[in-house]
Amino acid sequence: MTTPTIRELGIPVKAANWVRLHPGRTADGRPSLLASMGQNNGGPFVLDIDPVTGHCRQFDANTPGAEAPTSAMRSLRTGILWLGAAWQGTLHRYDPAHPELGLECLGQIDPELATFPTSIAETPDGMIWIGAYPGCSLTRYNPATGEFTRFGRMDATDKYLYLLAGDDGALCGQIKMTTFRMVGIDPATGRPTPIGPILESPPTNPKRYEFFKGEDGHLYLDSYAGAFRLTGSEARPVDTLPAPMAGVHATTRHGYQRILPLPDGAIATFADEAAFQFRQLHLTYPDGRVRELSLNWTGAGTNLWTVHLGPDERIYGSSMLPEHLFSCDLDGGNMVNHGQCSVSGGEAYSMLNYGDQLVIGSYPASRISLYDPKLPYRFGTGPGANPLDVGRADELSTRPHAMITTPDGKIWVGSAADYGLLDGSLAWYDPKTATRGSTRGIMPARTPFVLLWLPGLRQILVGFNSEPGTGVSAQYQQGGYALWDPAKNAAAYIGDFDDPDLVDVCSLIPAGNGLVYALTGRNPRLVKHYDCTPAPTRLCLLDPANRRVVASTLLPENYGPLPFESGHILRADTDGTLYGATTETVFRLRPGTVETEVVAHITGGELTVVGPIHQGTLYFASEWRLRSLRLV
Repeated sequence: MTTPTIRELGIPVKAANWVRLHPGRTADGRPSLLASMGQNNGGPFVLDIDPVTGHCRQFDANTPGAEAPTSAMRSLRTGILWLGAAWQGTLHRYDPAHPELGLECLGQIDPELATFPTSIAETPDGMIWIGAYPGCSLTRYNPATGEFTRFGRMDATDKYLYLLAGDDGALCGQIKMTTFRMVGIDPATGRPTPIGPILESPPTNPKRYEFFKGEDGHLYLDSYAGAFRLTGSEARPVDTLPAPMAGVHATTRHGYQRILPLPDGAIATFADEAAFQFRQLHLTYPDGRVRELSLNWTGAGTNLWTVHLGPDERIYGSSMLPEHLFSCDLDGGNMVNHGQCSVSGGEAYSMLNYGDQLVIGSYPASRISLYDPKLPYRFGTGPGANPLDVGRADELSTRPHAMITTPDGKIWVGSAADYGLLDGSLAWYDPKTATRGSTRGIMPARTPFVLLWLPGLRQILVGFNSEPGTGVSAQYQQGGYALWDPAKNAAAYIGDFDDPDLVDVCSLIPAGNGLVYALTGRNPRLVKHYDCTPAPTRLCLLDPANRRVVASTLLPENYGPLPFESGHILRADTDGTLYGATTETVFRLRPGTVETEVVAHITGGELTVVGPIHQGTLYFASEWRLRSLRLV
């Protein structure tokens, strides 16, 4: 094995995620405007914005493991900004009265139960309360002593807790996602008490269920079952509801129901928020004046989620949170961050060449976009847009893990179910007619994770994993296979190919002579977010026509673990040579066997995204860096 040649092609996207504006005032009463933002390289940061010039003082967290500020709340009492960061579940503080302290890290919220802080609330006694995923956990932080009190899980099934605090001392939380329900919380003991109505299966039962803090400072639930004022122990019916209080601290949503004005009455918004840019600040004053300011914050790098060889033989890909489409030449030259490519805004889970067009499947909501590289870039949802967002693959899915096209011109999409649901879907979309269809629950409570067209059988081979939906725990620890007849839109077979060791199907690729290679095992995302057990990775040679496994072997442990999102890790070079990759190793498959040989070891950072192989060169990502590796 020769020493691999790894090239650094650049950082395609330097964007910000989980962006919120936090109006307030300084200690001497002057208007103060803060913004909280996140990124993968460098972590969360706070902007202290001069509302006159737009100049930003930027304060970076620089805390290992902290990336996205998934919760943030500015105290109306002290002006301090409190920030909870994923993915180590850390609590941070920025006090504009003491900028010399920067963005402080106060520690982990709950090392056992909290990776993703969902909400922060402040009770009148100055205590800071944090709800967090995946443990549906409740934690109290005492600013005076710096002590955390961890009260543990608030629910045995659901994973998300959203908190609000009333001016009367009431502390309440909304629990999500399989049901919506309310609890009142005793601030002394952290004990939850169920209160109010319960909304069953909210994704398929979209009845009214809005938890908010009113202008009068009390907590309310506006629901299908009536209106209620919430205390720490009960939900009292009321005839009328006040308007929601302005500000992010007054809603369980990550954004705003109403925007809190600056002390001089100005309303601050981002003019470019819909495009996920967050560079242009828009100020509207009570007298009708409007000002726009350019913000001079500096990004360091946004993780990549997909790397793909486009129809024009350029490299394309997507960043994650926010989703920006980028492209570059094969040598990394002419690298362009095109910006928004979908209404979704999360990340592109899959890409597909469709004639001269690039098809993009995006999270959330499994939306499909069509992009023609020959035409000018102008994203939109209407005529003349490029990319053109054509809408959801179906109404109940959210993560479009896999896309293929069939000879009839349809695009098939394998997606995980939406938040709180269990059954993934196999959907199709026909660009020629703009028609679409979907089948859910082919394997109950599992997801069609990888797709492969079998021309000999004229069927789609579907590989399933244990992902049930989003925000719920796995119901099964085993995936499976289906042979899907697109002409009948029905399964010809559902099962496991008599493989007693099958766990999840992670990747599929043609092996020649009607056979198929599959990687089975468990990708780390299912272990981390869905309570699945780890499993070793196996290389299998399948005979789909006879529905059996011809041969299989475990990949050597020293190859390293699978990438976090591992649906495209078996790849074919231009000459047909087959390869696979883990986070640490690139290996070659010996044709017709399940034997592998190491081609290269990844150095200078783990491989996080496996991209295409083109004329002997593998393109891949190491977090926010686009890289290439010469294999031959």
